Amino acid sequence: MSYLSLSTWSLHRLLGPLRWTIWDAERRQHLTREEEQPLVHTLLELPAEAARRGYRAIEVCHFHFPATDEDYLRELGRSFEAAGVAFDTLLLDYGDLTAGDEHRRQADIRLLREWIGIAALSGARQIRLIAGEASPDDDRALRDSAEALVELSAYAASLGVAVVTENFKTLTATGEGCLKLLDYAAGSIRMITDFGNFRGEAKYSEIAATTPYSVSIHAKPSYDEHGWPDETEFKRCLEAVRSTGYNGAYVLIYDGPGDMWEGLERVKRLVQPSIE
Repeated sequence: MSYLSLSTWSLHRLLGPLRWTIWDAERRQHLTREEEQPLVHTLLELPAEAARRGYRAIEVCHFHFPATDEDYLRELGRSFEAAGVAFDTLLLDYGDLTAGDEHRRQADIRLLREWIGIAALSGARQIRLIAGEASPDDDRALRDSAEALVELSAYAASLGVAVVTENFKTLTATGEGCLKLLDYAAGSIRMITDFGNFRGEAKYSEIAATTPYSVSIHAKPSYDEHGWPDETEFKRCLEAVRSTGYNGAYVLIYDGPGDMWEGLERVKRLVQPSIE
């Protein structure tokens, strides 16, 4: 059965500082850049707040983790269990498996493995890894990314976590690129389909083509300057999903102005018929 979920990105002005991972080419190492944001809900409080508002699952962006020590991660897992909310996906928003700099690529792979361990300790069902930033027309890059994802998937499986990717960044910017990557991975990974990451008139057929391989749908509308969704366009996206017989998580995405919970309610109203 389909169900409502949300991404912590939809609350990024409410969850405290954002801790972005960046690659420092000069130092040839990873650094963390902190961006201040108001703290209205701690990550530990969020599962109960989400449950109160009718959500059954959450996808947590890696930059929202205030700590990654074992005690904190286990406490986070308990907060999900106590609220009766699933920690569906840890969304790792960093990594380039197609980087031309082999030193950086190997450093990224090591970091991805660290975050797989974090996902396991905190009770996440799966982790979203970025496939890469090469061109979707680069067949060698698609094969290299698939090979790395298969290896990372095997490691994650040993810890009880699944690896998924997404139509996110350039390598998976087209439906064709996504399907080739999945084919090269030979069933080892699944994906997330995000409405906002395909472009042009082809996006609706690309949504329909990738949804059967997806564990969740990022239901992300286009917004006007006041944060109101383009209902006509958004419903075309939802219909593309429904045409596939999809049953799974609809992850609500809001990143417009104003109150973020109110923005999510506007998206929820449009998605609700798809889960009833």
